[in-house]
Amino acid sequence: MELVGVGRLQEVYTMPTLKVTVGERDRLNQRTRSRIKAAQEGEDLDDAQPVLNFGSYTELSRLLSPKNLELLEAISKHQPESIREAADLVERDYKQVHRNLSELEDIGVIEFENGGPGQAKKPKLAYDGLEIDIPFAGSNGSVGAAAP
Repeated sequence: MELVGVGRLQEVYTMPTLKVTVGERDRLNQRTRSRIKAAQEGEDLDDAQPVLNFGSYTELSRLLSPKNLELLEAISKHQPESIREAADLVERDYKQVHRNLSELEDIGVIEFENGGPGQAKKPKLAYDGLEIDIPFAGSNGSVGAAAP
């Protein structure tokens, strides 16, 4: 999986929606090259939507697991101050929640605030939502099989 076209600089009150795709690597690489060229030519690129591309449906299903979605919803609604508080909100073991949140951080869906020595890490959403884009027409079979 890869995160394409995402800048970490965001306006203070604006959180974009993360577009999630499957098997779109070649098209996204071309889009990225086009955007780099446009930036070099001085075009304004502020309207860019961040895109997270998964190589297979299996990889996507890890993000969209019921437990991860429950965690993301709990973080959105309750804004927990720590991983432990997030675990309590979803009534799950701390270690499992820590692992899930670390995976979500690795792909850029959440971020942690604080977390210095002796400080709790506060999970925060990096985006205000996910937009899932899975085109079926013209698939070349490179995205793997979806589970029934």
